[in-house]
Amino acid sequence: MKFIHVSDFHLGKRLHGFSMMEDQKDILNKIIGIIREETPDGVFLAGDVYDKAVPPAEAVRLFDDFLWRLSSLKLPVFVISGNHDSPERISFGSRLLNRSGIHMSPVYDGTVIPVSLEDTLGILDVYMLPFIKPVQARKIFQDETIESYTDAVRAAISHMELKKEHRNVLITHQFVTGAIRSESEEISVGGSDHVDVSVFEAFDYVALGHIHRPQAFGNVCYCGAPLKYSFSEAGHGKSVTVVEMGKKGECSVSRIPLFPKRDLREIRGTYMELTDRKNYEGTDREAYLHITLTDEEDIPEAVGRLRAVYPNLMKLDYDNQRTRAGVADFSALPSEKRTPAENFGEFFEMQNGASMSREQREFVERLIGRIWKEET
Repeated sequence: MKFIHVSDFHLGKRLHGFSMMEDQKDILNKIIGIIREETPDGVFLAGDVYDKAVPPAEAVRLFDDFLWRLSSLKLPVFVISGNHDSPERISFGSRLLNRSGIHMSPVYDGTVIPVSLEDTLGILDVYMLPFIKPVQARKIFQDETIESYTDAVRAAISHMELKKEHRNVLITHQFVTGAIRSESEEISVGGSDHVDVSVFEAFDYVALGHIHRPQAFGNVCYCGAPLKYSFSEAGHGKSVTVVEMGKKGECSVSRIPLFPKRDLREIRGTYMELTDRKNYEGTDREAYLHITLTDEEDIPEAVGRLRAVYPNLMKLDYDNQRTRAGVADFSALPSEKRTPAENFGEFFEMQNGASMSREQREFVERLIGRIWKEET
């Protein structure tokens, strides 16, 4: 059997103030296209359908359209809730949707009833385990000691009535110890949300969501998010994971690249370099950008002026002597015996890693003189 494994759509997400809805609609269209070409036996959607527990109406409509188009392909679809989702909203209408082959994970109550599929190699059972926390598991399994996420997932799996002779697939949404994170994921203090990979050893394949970078621990796999949701992902490739289940204990995994409507990139240089037509012509000016300016002095209204060239500038930073010197220690300001202009000059040097120019000193002296004159 062949399956398409996707996760972490984060529909409705805004990144640095920009709505990603148009990009999400485009990437879902491309995922539908891949599913049509690959003709799989099912689709796994491993959580974080939405970016918020209460998603905007436009995001709900987009997901509704995605499910409708999948249902027309007459193949089973398995959807679980992630840590960004509301389990109650994801599970709404699940009993009705089951009839059309769209299986939405119910709110977890300690019971997971598998969906059984069959081919010439026998039966394959799909188990759907939504994102769970130790506090939830403790309420359900009151007679067990549950202190960590590993304990919570292990308890949940131990109460699944797995048939060892069947091929068993688990769809879940957790952070496996050792997985490489990106900045766009929620991080628990001290790594308290880690789940040891050993808890999944009973399964022939584990379709994971939560981590936005594709990676695998044997047959325990993250497909990654279909779009880049932080600049820490600027150099990553996005993809759809294709899983082919052979006989018991055998599976192979491959990936089909995804290409977004607009890429997420980082560029750097001086203001003059980045706005020189010879340098920017032929580049992807429509990409979502993090620009780092290397000018020693701040450029007035830099964001607005740069957006005239790069309309999707999301983030602007400086890399120069001032920023490399770090934040000044305000507790160590110069002595009150110095003149205000001298005090400001030393403060300027602490902040910028360089002394003021003659023109800057003259401007500060004139400004201070004018202020004092107005106050007196």
